[in-house]
Amino acid sequence: MEINAGRFTADVNGDFVVFLIGMRFNRLLKVRKWLPVALAMPKMLKALDDHPELGCLGHQEWLGRTTILVMYWQDFGALDRFARAKDLPHLEPWRQFNRVIGKSGDVGIWHETYKVRAGEYEAMYGNMPAFGLAKATSVVPAGRKGQTAAARIGATTTDEPAVPGY
Repeated sequence: MEINAGRFTADVNGDFVVFLIGMRFNRLLKVRKWLPVALAMPKMLKALDDHPELGCLGHQEWLGRTTILVMYWQDFGALDRFARAKDLPHLEPWRQFNRVIGKSGDVGIWHETYKVRAGEYEAMYGNMPAFGLAKATSVVPAGRKGQTAAARIGATTTDEPAVPGY
């Protein structure tokens, strides 16, 4: 994994959507309840990786008692189409979760969706491989978009870093 030495940021053309989704193992011993939920996501991610035309720009996942998957989408319409498509691997596991788990409390699921307008985001990565939004889109030197978070997000016209020289 190549490390980008120095300060870098993400560069996205146009609007995009950030989608956070995950599950929580509420009752760890009820493996038969949470295992199907846990096994559904890799199939969905493979379909998205194999078919970039579906609109998912990229994703990264962290596992623990509460899992988190951060996804970047071209737009909300692409995300919604994927969620509802009968021929893609999301709709049936969603229906199965509602039938089998329902309101039992055995397994928790969650998601948050954010529509981001062009230029209304900020990212900084120091001495990191391509990661997050930059991995899903493109990595550029931070100076190209501004040395400070406030400049990169367009909150100020000045660009004086609090810690110069990095």
